[in-house]
Amino acid sequence: MENETRDINGAVVQVGSRVRVLKIDDSVLSQLSQSEAEAARSMEGEVLEVYEIDEWGGAWVEKSWRTHDGTPVSHSLGLGPGQMEVVSD
Repeated sequence: MENETRDINGAVVQVGSRVRVLKIDDSVLSQLSQSEAEAARSMEGEVLEVYEIDEWGGAWVEKSWRTHDGTPVSHSLGLGPGQMEVVSD
């Protein structure tokens, strides 16, 4: 089916699914600046909502927060099956 993928346990992931970010590959982190890599790593263990499934089956999530001075920031990440686990409400 289009616009769905599977998590580490084989559960269907689609737009609107809530998933726990299990692991971000070092190969991804190494391509980012230090501050971007820290922001991405802060997503590990978080439960986030999938907002898009891309054409390669990546499930995209976004985390938003405010820095110590109140500046809003966000970071998006595409996850493969081994990097996420569906969380039921």
